[in-house]
Amino acid sequence: MTRSRKSNRSGKSGAGRNPTGPQTLICGNAGVVGMGLMGSSIVACLLAAGHTVVAVEADPVRVRKAPRQVLSLLKGLREERLLRSDPRRIMRRLTISQDYSALRQSQIVVECVTEDLNVKREVIRRIEQAVSPGTVIGSNTSAIPPTALQQDALHPERILGIHWAEPAHITRFMEIICGEGTLPVYAERAFALARQLGKEPSLLRKDVRGFITNRIMYAMLREAFHLVESGVASIADVDRSLRNDLGYWITFAGPFRFMDLTGIPAYCAVMRDLLPELDCSQQVPPLMTRLVESGAQGVANARGFYDYTPAQARRWEKRFLKFSYDVRALARKYPEKNGSCIGGTVERTASDKQREARKQGLERRSTG
Repeated sequence: MTRSRKSNRSGKSGAGRNPTGPQTLICGNAGVVGMGLMGSSIVACLLAAGHTVVAVEADPVRVRKAPRQVLSLLKGLREERLLRSDPRRIMRRLTISQDYSALRQSQIVVECVTEDLNVKREVIRRIEQAVSPGTVIGSNTSAIPPTALQQDALHPERILGIHWAEPAHITRFMEIICGEGTLPVYAERAFALARQLGKEPSLLRKDVRGFITNRIMYAMLREAFHLVESGVASIADVDRSLRNDLGYWITFAGPFRFMDLTGIPAYCAVMRDLLPELDCSQQVPPLMTRLVESGAQGVANARGFYDYTPAQARRWEKRFLKFSYDVRALARKYPEKNGSCIGGTVERTASDKQREARKQGLERRSTG
């Protein structure tokens, strides 16, 4: 097979949202490749929103464990009253396979494999062999530019980045990133899906490594390491300050809104003196290198920046999940007015969808 001529002619990214473009079908067919921690929560998110899901996983151990993991996540949504239906009934819409051909009916496929360019390219190649030319292919990546994933693809115009946040079935965050070859129609489909999933998505019109949140977060992490390694403060001190300052307001407002709320001129004055003194190192911090070389993975193996017993590590994982539900509920009390807010539950009933369809029909007629 040859590359799509249409995609080769396209020099545009997915910049700009086309309101007349095709929309992702509500309760459609979705595929997920990779059933690790994030893959499982993405599957749970799709199932909760009404989709039929095919998951592809090569590891037979994960194939056996995945249904139990997904069911547990759905039960959590039900307990938090974000899901109305019986989780076991919802699980009937999930198929887990080791064969990529099981993805053939998928309207969108999200790959969630390891953050390695060559591995992701190979997975995308196999997805493309299994699905129709119009299927949207989204890469769940934290930093790899979608343009790099589009190279040598059969249909690069339908490949884009879809950056989720863990736990994916709870968080409202999503970034949709257009590569150089992405056509707007496919970004529209991904954007429509994100809204249907209850996300508040951001669209990146240019392909930059790290996207929005990771570029900002890693600048913060670099300075955090600098303060610790310079002896200015301990790890616990840095965590405590950020939790009680940044952590206090960031769910309510982003940085630009916060400057509006607290007075813009003061920030300009501080920038003049402070920015020249911030760390600009391009090297991985020595503390991070030492930890990784020692085998530390954080709570996943009870070894990290803090000391944990196995029991403590499990408790922290459970606390983080509970906090994710709590902060989601808090944030919904203060919606972003220039964004869009989905209803109070992740799942939407048939009557909800019918009312929305009627509303859209009336809006089209009134503006026609």
